[in-house]
Amino acid sequence: MRIPHSIARLLLVIGISVLTLSACVSDAERSRYSQPQPIPNYDVPAQVIYRIDDHRFISLENYSDCNHGDTYYNDTKEGIRKKLGRNGIENFQGRLINADPTGKNIAIPSSQPPERACSDRGCSVSLIYSTDSGRTFHGMVYMKSFDPFRDSKDYTVTLTTDAVYVSERGQYHSYVIRYPLVPGFVYGTSEKLPGDKRIEFDVKLPSGLRTPSGQERFTCDASIRPKNSAAELSQ
Repeated sequence: MRIPHSIARLLLVIGISVLTLSACVSDAERSRYSQPQPIPNYDVPAQVIYRIDDHRFISLENYSDCNHGDTYYNDTKEGIRKKLGRNGIENFQGRLINADPTGKNIAIPSSQPPERACSDRGCSVSLIYSTDSGRTFHGMVYMKSFDPFRDSKDYTVTLTTDAVYVSERGQYHSYVIRYPLVPGFVYGTSEKLPGDKRIEFDVKLPSGLRTPSGQERFTCDASIRPKNSAAELSQ
């Protein structure tokens, strides 16, 4: 179908106008809007959103709300403070049980903010783990989802002295996968688990395990919000 001449002329005028306006945007301005914007400094106090015991905890800092901030792993006894990420861990809605009495193994699952959209292939969502008391962390995918924020509520991550268990609640029963934890071994590489160790599927979750503090879910006081003005945050 051909376009009528009157409409064609109108489109030509609009096109020229757009080109003219585009030419008025300087390279500096174009670069400014195409580059990632710096994270504002929000005037909010740090919140402890998950506590393992009296000296190990996860804090949420520099946040605009409970779903968007920086998370840190803290161990005041060992002098460890490790940034874990932004807009991820604080969004996990399930249960987390860190029950390794040696303190060597730590597991921390993440999710995504409620407004985050996934592609038609879904999102790969990870948890991070440490086998050296939180000095270093590595990641592994524990969930594939089109709505990670909502679906993470069906997951329980349980840590023991030698493994991390990922339990997904189903309609009739929970499906549990056991991932062995071995110092020096990193999931997601070409390296294989040493010896006779292997990932086990549909196993039974050990009973009687608890985090020393008794906490099993992330908590955040949603009433605490930044007082910075929009103008201050944009600078």
